[in-house]
Amino acid sequence: MLKYVLKRLLIMIPVLFCATFIVYMLFYMAPSNADRSAVRRAATPEEAQQIREERGLDDPIIVQYGREMKEIFSEDSNVRLQLSVRLPKTIKLSLTAALIALVLALPIGVFAAMRQNTLFDGVSMLISFFGVSMPNFWLGMLMMLLFSLYLGWFPTSGSTTLRSLVLPAFTLAFGNMAFISRMTRSSMLETIRQDYITTARAKGQPYGMVIRKHALRNALIPITTVMGLRLCELFSGSILVELVFAWPGIGRLLVDSINERDYPMVLGCVITFAACFSIINLVVDLLYVLFDPRIRQQLTH
Repeated sequence: MLKYVLKRLLIMIPVLFCATFIVYMLFYMAPSNADRSAVRRAATPEEAQQIREERGLDDPIIVQYGREMKEIFSEDSNVRLQLSVRLPKTIKLSLTAALIALVLALPIGVFAAMRQNTLFDGVSMLISFFGVSMPNFWLGMLMMLLFSLYLGWFPTSGSTTLRSLVLPAFTLAFGNMAFISRMTRSSMLETIRQDYITTARAKGQPYGMVIRKHALRNALIPITTVMGLRLCELFSGSILVELVFAWPGIGRLLVDSINERDYPMVLGCVITFAACFSIINLVVDLLYVLFDPRIRQQLTH
């Protein structure tokens, strides 16, 4: 097991390198790049060459990339300081939204499968249809109008209190809750029609016990894949939600940095997102080992 985890951690290194290097190259080739713009504005070729030497533009591109990474994550770097302040805010928002989505989606999906073609099944699938189709920013503005401006229950922005977390977290969770509940229902319907479920019922085991101990455990394997992908989407989808609710997270920092052409800050945000996605994928793979004994046996032999 430890060998498997170390192997996946080693795989993360080239993934992070490729993601950041590609982004760095896009910034390097952009017409609005500050160093290239300074060279173009030089009055004479001698001045242009002096700028290139001062800024290290004649060095190999991999050397310039390494120097940029060192400057971004140095101890006194503003990028590192901003990321250390903003990242916990985004993690707090995303994990709260993920918890809301899972707590609501799993029971809804399971009960909808157990009561297929009933009123509960129809209503839950109708709600999930709207959840999947509804953009985050539009839902966020509707919830802000209803619960903040008209009812006055929650603040419209900020992150100082627990009440300020409710609206952005639920907005971010709603679409993912709808998708996971649909996936849970489909996976449960496929599982409860298997022969071993029929055999367990024929032995006289209560239906609820069969669902908990046999059906749900096997249905969690495809659901785990979906939950991992949706958690990645929670991080990326938090950008719009943070803008709507003025949440001081890394998503809002990324948008502000793009508008201000702050390329080092954008690069730092991209590295952070890539690292978070890699860690989430690692956690999903470990959950496979937990839920599927076949994978666990392959790792131990």
